Amino acid sequence: MTTDTTTKSQEAAAVPPPGRASGKKRVQQGHKRLLTRRDRITLAFMAGVPTVLHVLLVWVTALASILLAFTSWDGIGFDSIKWVGLDNFQQLFNDNPQFWPAVQHNVIWFVVLILLPTPFGLFLAVQLDKKIRFSRVYQTAFFLPVVISLACIGFVWQLIYNPDTGLINSLIGANKPGHYIDWIGDPNLNLWAVLVAASWRHTGYMMILYLAGLKSVDPSLREASALDGANEWQTFKNVIFPTLRPTNTIVLVVTIIESLRAFDLVFVFNKGAQGTELLSILVTNNIIGESSRIGYGSAIAVVLLFISLIVIIPYLIATFRKERRA
Repeated sequence: MTTDTTTKSQEAAAVPPPGRASGKKRVQQGHKRLLTRRDRITLAFMAGVPTVLHVLLVWVTALASILLAFTSWDGIGFDSIKWVGLDNFQQLFNDNPQFWPAVQHNVIWFVVLILLPTPFGLFLAVQLDKKIRFSRVYQTAFFLPVVISLACIGFVWQLIYNPDTGLINSLIGANKPGHYIDWIGDPNLNLWAVLVAASWRHTGYMMILYLAGLKSVDPSLREASALDGANEWQTFKNVIFPTLRPTNTIVLVVTIIESLRAFDLVFVFNKGAQGTELLSILVTNNIIGESSRIGYGSAIAVVLLFISLIVIIPYLIATFRKERRA
């Protein structure tokens, strides 16, 4: 009898209780019904609408601009679109007196941003990384120009550069008749005046990027350098700065993009005339206006896109290779 009782108890243990079996079914059904029909519709709406808008406003317009660069169109009716091939590019490179100065100004814009506000932003980041007193206040003050609209910054600096009541002319005594310095109207000064305003904003941007990079540096590297007897400058030069290589790459790409897409400040100052011509200004002047030359303006935009891709594609290739190795 003992053997029979043991066998029955084992069989009873092998059969799952009704509650457990139904629990498993409920779990399986719950996994199957994890997303209801309403959830799927909501997700499709939330993911689909931004995707459609991105495709229409970015990719479709970019491809349309590339196609229009080989046409002649005044923007009135699609019937007036005429295929001209490479005529727009030939005219742009050979007959437009503003094109090459605009390219030169974009290059100057990049050189100034990489040589002045970028090192100064790194200097501010190093100082704020020392956890000095009121560092949060300083970070906010230096980063504030970045979050302000470039158009607003342009209006503020217009007041500063005003020949009559501007701050600069008032300080140096150049606000009197016969001694005016026209910072915006003088072709020899206006580009540098705009670059000062752009550098003022770009410094805060660089400070935040480098500050984020410094926060990711391993503290043990600083300690090891201090134990070896290195001073603060030697530690930064030989230990800290080499670890900022990924941040330097991002800074370089961001600065190039900022110099190529510069538009707001110049347009607010003097609409890109008299020595402040930029490629973005030429695109706008040819597409928007009474005598629209959309095909010609699109050709300038394609040149600007090509210059941007020369910089962006190597950066993406290097990033993808690094991720694959990791």
